[in-house]
Amino acid sequence: MAASVDIVVPVYNEEDALPGSIDRLTGFLNANLSNPWRVIIADNASIDNTRPVSEELCRQYPGVSYFYLPQKGRGRALRATWLASEADLVSYMDVDLSTDLAHFPQLVEALESGCHVAVGSRLSRDSQVTRGFKREFISRSYNLLIKSMFFTPFPDAQCGFKALTRAAAQAIIPHIENNNWFFDTELLIIAAKRGYRISSIPVKWDDDPTSTVNITGTATEDIKGLLRLRFGGIPPAPGP
Repeated sequence: MAASVDIVVPVYNEEDALPGSIDRLTGFLNANLSNPWRVIIADNASIDNTRPVSEELCRQYPGVSYFYLPQKGRGRALRATWLASEADLVSYMDVDLSTDLAHFPQLVEALESGCHVAVGSRLSRDSQVTRGFKREFISRSYNLLIKSMFFTPFPDAQCGFKALTRAAAQAIIPHIENNNWFFDTELLIIAAKRGYRISSIPVKWDDDPTSTVNITGTATEDIKGLLRLRFGGIPPAPGP
C-alpha cells in the first residue's frame, strides 16, 4: 500500500494567493500522485480574510483541511501540523508554489526508497533558478556558511519544499528550538548530524517578486541560530 502524505501550506495573510495555489496544487496531486494525500492550510494568526477563504476552499476541494494557529511563525506551523499528523510522510511547500510541482513526486519517491528527509535544492548543478542577484548571493553565502560550520551534505537549507518520514519528524522536531524561518536549517543540521539519510533534489524554481520576507531580519535570525548550534552544541536526538 502506498504511503500516505500530508502536504502543509503555511500562510500568513494570503487571502489573495490561496485560491489559485490550492486549485493548482490539488489539480496536480490528483493527476500526478497515486499516494493518498491531504493538503493542510496552516494559518499563522492571519488578520485578513485568510480564514474564511481557507474554509471555503475546504468546502470546494476534497482533501483540503484548515488548521489555525494563534501565533505567527512558519516553524511553529510545521511543528504543530507535522507532530499531529497520522500520515506516513509529512511535507510542506510555500504558498507561492515557486518550486515546480513536478518535483514533488520525487520527494515522495526518495522517502519511499529509504531516505528519511527529502529536500528541494536550488543550488545544485542541475537546478534551474530564476531570481535576482541579491537573493542568489545571500542564499549561496548562507549555505556556504552552514557547510563551513557544520560540514553538512545538503546544498540548500532554505528551499520551501521539504518532506520527511513521520518517524523522522517525530524524533527530530521536539529538539528544534526555533519556530520561525530558521526551523528548516535547524531541522536539517540535526538530521545530518544524527545520521538521517537526506536526499537533495535539484529543482526548477522561480522567485516570487511579491514575497514579503524580511531578508535582513531573517538573515539576522539565521546567523544567531547557527551560532547557537555551533557553540551550544547540537541537541541530542535519537538517530534512525
